Amino acid sequence: MVKLRLARRGRKKLSMFDIVVSDARAPRDGKFIEKIGTYNPATNPASILIKEDRAFHWLMVGAEPSDTVRAMLSYKGIMYKRHLQIGVDKGALTQEAADAKLADWLKAKEASIQSKISGLSKSKEDQAKARKAAESKVREARAEAIRKKAEVVVAAPAAEVAEGEAPAAEEQA
Repeated sequence: MVKLRLARRGRKKLSMFDIVVSDARAPRDGKFIEKIGTYNPATNPASILIKEDRAFHWLMVGAEPSDTVRAMLSYKGIMYKRHLQIGVDKGALTQEAADAKLADWLKAKEASIQSKISGLSKSKEDQAKARKAAESKVREARAEAIRKKAEVVVAAPAAEVAEGEAPAAEEQA
């Protein structure tokens, strides 16, 4: 039995995965038939690069994806493409109609991905602005405290000088 699954690579706590076609009896990181893509879960959103034509080919010849790879293929639209192609093979719809449905789905999916990416970048910018505002408040408070301390230091010798002159004036009188 042939499976589509992940093969781990990368160092400790910085894992990356290859999406491979392998015999089900082979070990996870062992021998494989073909590498069809990569997956990097460390990025947000996760980076998934798949050779879509090869993944589609292997699905059509009967390869079984693991649960994680199935989710990735669904995310990329390859499982939907397979579903539509089976419908075409059975005569339920035409190839043009299937291609149009897939194109519409991919367009909607790309829009949702772009909105997520822009939302993440906007939230990062908002967090940076809030952090800068908080830092400037702290900086202004410190500057105000230093200014008050300087006023007290300048006022203290002037007060001592004024106190020192008053008793001297009383002694002369």
